[in-house]
Amino acid sequence: MVTAAGIGGPAPDGLHVTLTPMRRSHLRSVLRIEAAVYPRPWSAQLFLGELAMSSRCYVVARAGATVTGYAGLLLIADDGHVTTLAVDPPWQRHGIATRLLLELIRQGLERGVEQLTLEVRTSNRAAQELYRRFGFAPAGVRKAYYADNAEDALVMWAHDVATPAYAERLAAIAAALPGGVDREGFGDSARSEPSRDGKMHER
Repeated sequence: MVTAAGIGGPAPDGLHVTLTPMRRSHLRSVLRIEAAVYPRPWSAQLFLGELAMSSRCYVVARAGATVTGYAGLLLIADDGHVTTLAVDPPWQRHGIATRLLLELIRQGLERGVEQLTLEVRTSNRAAQELYRRFGFAPAGVRKAYYADNAEDALVMWAHDVATPAYAERLAAIAAALPGGVDREGFGDSARSEPSRDGKMHER
């Protein structure tokens, strides 16, 4: 399940984001954000279990030393399932969710993902708009999926993501972001990238 928070809006001039793999040392900040944005927050034990699995990929965004958001991906064969995407409320509407999703998809592609899926609340139009930018399209509804209020989940899929056409889509999204981004700790693929203007668990 994914319910994205903090989606939309340009980053302020000069915003520089650092993306890194999620570590145990990030969990205090992650849990604080988790409690602020989700009605049924994940526990520290759940996050630790996720981080221990090779079929998972979790990334965090930082502004300086401050963790501003995080996202996760579950890998099953050539499918990538976005499990979570959240941004700290004071940092919302600065394009951080877009940066996180770009990195999450990059990591999935490097691991052989060919299609992506997620669930999102039917009322969360802002999140759905972001996902559509990334090529996600509605594929069905899961009734009463969210335990806190029995809201339905919209199931979305993006197919053929390991193609030149999709790479062009990602490049265009990245180029439109103001500010810049550093990528640290992702192995040989990590590098500084200034932009040109710059259901696994219920909640």
